[in-house]
Amino acid sequence: MRAQDEAEIVACIPSLRRYARGLVSDPDRADDLVQDTLERAWSRFSMWQKRNELRAWMFGIMHNHFIDRLRAQRSRPEDSAGDDLPELPQRAQQTDALEVRDLDRLLQRLPPEQREVLLLVSVEALSYQEVAQITGVPLGTVMSRLSRARARLRDEMAGAGQGKAQDTVSSAAQKIQRVK
Repeated sequence: MRAQDEAEIVACIPSLRRYARGLVSDPDRADDLVQDTLERAWSRFSMWQKRNELRAWMFGIMHNHFIDRLRAQRSRPEDSAGDDLPELPQRAQQTDALEVRDLDRLLQRLPPEQREVLLLVSVEALSYQEVAQITGVPLGTVMSRLSRARARLRDEMAGAGQGKAQDTVSSAAQKIQRVK
């Protein structure tokens, strides 16, 4: 392997970490996923077809490894990633860190197929065609999954805001009734 190829692989690490963190939410599991991806990329570098972009190839490796882990997890339901998520996300009132946490929880509620497409297009700025190549699905499926993910995320976010507004109105109504 040439030094230039090694440098290209190393340059992909921040993007891989971002994507892995979005997929699994847990920083330790995300780092494990990145490590496994790098090991596979390094050991199978001779299989890379140089006509394709290295970054997309590595995202494909990560995608496939994530799906393999997800399938293995389904055979052990007690290790489900969504079990400890709250019923409704908590909206932050003053700090950005809480808003990011809530967005991460909402992302984790999306089905993995929709979440990975949303992250690859929105966060990693990959084209629909590159995402289709990485995930191994037709271009129309990528667009459909992205549309559904955006709609579900939008609905979840709107639902959280409406719940707070309704709580505020009902508590105000209770105070008015007490005054009478």
